[in-house]
Amino acid sequence: MKLKKGDKVKVTGGKDNGKEAKIERVFLAENKVLLPEINVYKRHLKARTEGQKSEIVTMSRPLAVANVALICPKCNVQTRVGYKLIADKKVRVCRKCNQEID
Repeated sequence: MKLKKGDKVKVTGGKDNGKEAKIERVFLAENKVLLPEINVYKRHLKARTEGQKSEIVTMSRPLAVANVALICPKCNVQTRVGYKLIADKKVRVCRKCNQEID
């Protein structure tokens, strides 16, 4: 996966199209990322014990990687990610300005 935790991304599809956020968590096996306050849903919880009340909880759900695009920290533009080998080290590179992302 070309995205990492802490990367600033822009949502390119879905109900939150156009919003920007930093990646909170990456799910490699599912190819999804979790963005705070993006893709928010409400869930109704029953009262489990006698003294507890039922409630409605808002929670963020993971978003598919195909629906987000990285924002380059150097040129501040929505871009794709490429790779370069620099001193036997694989480094992520912005496709627009050709600068290192890491």
